[in-house]
Amino acid sequence: MKKIGVLTSGGDAPGMNAAVRAVARAGLSKGMEVIGIERGYVGLLNREFIELNAITVSGIIQRGGTFLYTARCPEFRDMEGVRKGKAVCEEIGLEGLVVIGGDGSFRGAGDLSSLGIPCIGIPGTIDNDIQCTEYTIGYDTAMNTAVEMIEKLRDTSQSHDRCSVVEVMGRRAGFIAVNVALAVGAEAALTLERPYDLKEIAERMKRTTSQKNGKHHFIIVVAEGVGHSEEIAREIEKLTGVESRATVLGHVQRGGAPSVRDRIVATEMGYRAVELLEKGIGNRIIGVKHGEIYDIDIQEGLAMKKPFPDHRYDILEATAY
Repeated sequence: MKKIGVLTSGGDAPGMNAAVRAVARAGLSKGMEVIGIERGYVGLLNREFIELNAITVSGIIQRGGTFLYTARCPEFRDMEGVRKGKAVCEEIGLEGLVVIGGDGSFRGAGDLSSLGIPCIGIPGTIDNDIQCTEYTIGYDTAMNTAVEMIEKLRDTSQSHDRCSVVEVMGRRAGFIAVNVALAVGAEAALTLERPYDLKEIAERMKRTTSQKNGKHHFIIVVAEGVGHSEEIAREIEKLTGVESRATVLGHVQRGGAPSVRDRIVATEMGYRAVELLEKGIGNRIIGVKHGEIYDIDIQEGLAMKKPFPDHRYDILEATAY
């Protein structure tokens, strides 16, 4: 291939810039022309292009967000929109495309691949909810940000003998919640993947506070998919008598400089994507399997079911009180 493109789609994630940089640098080293497509599939349809070279991608590896911008594109959900995308690719001589995003972005990449434009998907989402990979770009940074914010909340919780109910991101997946709860020594993690009983949690809290020199401040981490953090805080206060406040961390978890792990994984994935396109291979998702970078057919990857670390709930319950 002589000319490839790269775009970021869906929600932004720390490390996306590192992946874009890797795609650009790897492509340039192989004699390719590399085009950056701004605002995802929307930018493809609207012909929002910039040339990527050693200068334009210099100094972006440490930046959060995505310097290519990102957007969601309803038009690309049906084949008419995908055919328009194919026509634009042919118009500018784009022979392959790297799509950095989540499962919705990959479905578009799969459809575009089926029309003859080879596409490679790189998983960029803080939720870590892509089925075919153990790890997604942005996940580590988001968890570190959540831990940092919760540690600040712990100071005021401890000062006021308070329970902090903290809602973290993750959409319909509880990976961030259970791992962050373990990392901060929380009393509980509430997720969609495992049933929870607020009365049981409250009883454990009351037993702790009744002990001599017992603990009087608590952290409960709630996954975004569960929601209702304000209601949960009110119920906890009603059941325990411990003043409880809810905090929704929100989009602060998406921002910030990517961690070392996110920068390295993003760079490895970007390089592998260019290697595949150089061979004319498309319709693949780059992922991590047993700690190693690998690739898999898009449709096969999206059909997989990702295991959830249930054992970490058991560890959390055993070490929380």
